[in-house]
Amino acid sequence: MSVTTVPIRPIKKGSLAKLWIGLALVLVVAGGLAFAGTQNAVETGATNEQWLANNADEDGVITTVSGLQYKVLKPGEGASPTVTDTALVRYEGRLRDGSVFDANEQTPMPVGGVVPGFSEALQLMQKGGEYRIWIPSELGYGEQSPGPNLPANSILIFTVTLIDFISAEQMQALQQQMQQQGGIPGGPPPGARGQ
Repeated sequence: MSVTTVPIRPIKKGSLAKLWIGLALVLVVAGGLAFAGTQNAVETGATNEQWLANNADEDGVITTVSGLQYKVLKPGEGASPTVTDTALVRYEGRLRDGSVFDANEQTPMPVGGVVPGFSEALQLMQKGGEYRIWIPSELGYGEQSPGPNLPANSILIFTVTLIDFISAEQMQALQQQMQQQGGIPGGPPPGARGQ
């Protein structure tokens, strides 16, 4: 039986340092991937409370006493609407998964006639302002599901622009003026009988 000897070459200078640097890089990359995975788990698998707590840490997000969260995307000017006013808004509503459940380019809304979180947000805005708002389920529809696109206990995420608003008195005067002029535009002509 014979034994073959294989000479072992010495390690070059600096190779050990390169090994440690490579190992450090691998650990940094692994840590980054672990953090990204944790963020994804918080966004998709977290409870509403965990998700909102994570969202509250984002830059520019303000949380009110009620739990409503908002971020000013574009500040507005002037006064803010009150609970008795009617606001003209543009909005897009999304769920946590990013799916759009409602959107409108221009619609009037009674400030006191919408879900509490949306009403609170409108009263923080000024004309021309654009906000992103996060409405906890208890300030939205809660355990109720108003439709198939909106599950119960959903966090509602809106991008809202306050185009304009008018007071209750102005709205009442407008309605009286329309009645005096023969009704709502596009309605039946004055004196027409119902069919």
